[in-house]
Amino acid sequence: MAFSSKKATSLVIKNVFSQWTRGIASISTLSETHQMLYKSCRDFAENELKPNAAKFDREHLYPAEQIKQMGSLGVMAVEVPEDLGGTGLDYLAYAIATEEISRGCASAGVIMSVNNSLYLGPILKFGTQKQKEEYITPFTTGEKVGCFALSEPGNGSDAGAASTVAKQSGNGTYILNGTKSWITNGYESGASVVFATTDKSKKHKGISAFIVPKPTNGLALGKKEDKLGIRGSSTCSLIFEDCEVPEENILGKPGLGFKIAMMTLDSGRIGIASQALGIAQAALECAVEYAGKRTAFGAPISKLQAIQHKIADMALKLESARLLTWRAAYLKDLKQPFSKEAAMAKLAASETATFNAHQCIQILGGMGYVSDMPAERHYRDARITEIYEGTSEIQRLVIAANIIKQYE
Repeated sequence: MAFSSKKATSLVIKNVFSQWTRGIASISTLSETHQMLYKSCRDFAENELKPNAAKFDREHLYPAEQIKQMGSLGVMAVEVPEDLGGTGLDYLAYAIATEEISRGCASAGVIMSVNNSLYLGPILKFGTQKQKEEYITPFTTGEKVGCFALSEPGNGSDAGAASTVAKQSGNGTYILNGTKSWITNGYESGASVVFATTDKSKKHKGISAFIVPKPTNGLALGKKEDKLGIRGSSTCSLIFEDCEVPEENILGKPGLGFKIAMMTLDSGRIGIASQALGIAQAALECAVEYAGKRTAFGAPISKLQAIQHKIADMALKLESARLLTWRAAYLKDLKQPFSKEAAMAKLAASETATFNAHQCIQILGGMGYVSDMPAERHYRDARITEIYEGTSEIQRLVIAANIIKQYE
């Protein structure tokens, strides 16, 4: 039996509504642990984050209490083993949790993502036991968060062009000088993974990674950036002026920094893809709920085919991006190569977030343009997901390079 276009789109809308009661698509196929985590995070987002998200955004307010609660929930260190204070789950669990937290508040989502992927991730993989005990365990509860300092004012996506330098002092320390920019969690962080050039002659192979606690003499913070979106998370520069860091704080070994950064970003892109999915889901839910209540021409506007087509497109892009994100997380859990898949997930999910937020505003009309409704916040929050942890243009280069390599 063939379905008409109108009947097909009506079925999509019906399914979107049913997701709110049964959970995100395919959740029933996941393990009981994943389903329990999903429900816990969804309930927390609904009760603690969603009602406060507008205030965090409006007042540029760091959600300190909610981040501590997220620590108690176990989502601030999802992949960290239990013996280090973490939850000991897999990366798919992290992706699911990040999406649900971000659905409630995109700022809380990125704070969580940076702490998990960019800060704890590289220390867990490359750190010594002493480094793990000192710089992982205290950062699992939400009381402390970490940050990741790679970008600089002049290098943008060219991570190998680090102008921040670290020189050995001769007394067991390195002296760091330079500026790192666009650092999420910069103000609140208790420590940072910092990348600096230790041997310029080796170019990207001369970059090393350091764990720098805060406060540290010689480390100052730039102004807190006034951003378009994700205003509940801080973004600032880290300024190093003769900042002394012990040699024992080198992560991995000297010269391994670029490799650490690239591997970390691959994992981090799954986190940002998940954040984008949360924003996209929130925008879809906002649009469907409004369309069911707003009447025009004597009926809810959800009966209009033009509105149904928008909702169908939003749901289609969202489900497709979610499957790409889960695939990347699954490959990482299997310890299989996932660089291309993470880039695909990040690209698809971030562009879906922007698309869904745009369509949400169109469906709401004038109400979508005012701050009384969350649609405009979703739009502002979505935009950054196409920029940080590699722009959409960089993701396309990563994807293409991997595909071309397969055919060589």
